Amino acid sequence: MRIAVIDGQGGGIGKVIIEKLRINFGNNNKILALGTNAVAVSLMIKAGADEGASGENAIVFNAPTVDYIMGSVAIIAPHAMLGEFTPRMAEAIAQSSARKILLPVNRCGLYIAGIKKEPLLYYMDDAVDLLRELSEEAGR
Repeated sequence: MRIAVIDGQGGGIGKVIIEKLRINFGNNNKILALGTNAVAVSLMIKAGADEGASGENAIVFNAPTVDYIMGSVAIIAPHAMLGEFTPRMAEAIAQSSARKILLPVNRCGLYIAGIKKEPLLYYMDDAVDLLRELSEEAGR
């Protein structure tokens, strides 16, 4: 199973997701760290990603090649992350046939109804559990 973890700015969300994936799934899956900048990717690689790349083309090129995409809801919003996330990046992710597991981080002006306000770490644990369920359904 190939999982892309996408983050920007400081890469803190992607770092924690990757750490949790490694704890829960070990090294049985390929984790690709994709970031809007080299700092974010570097932090995610240190957290245990198998490989990483940064910038618009890296995200556009790799989004259709993975089975799952994980990150904040901002990764489907053009101009999110203080403008780091381009329309091409958001479009590539939205159009990818990969299943998307998105965290409800409201800092990008997107609010998701029906979500109780919980600590971000709670949502990260929930995202890892959801990945496990989806991958088991898919037989991966």
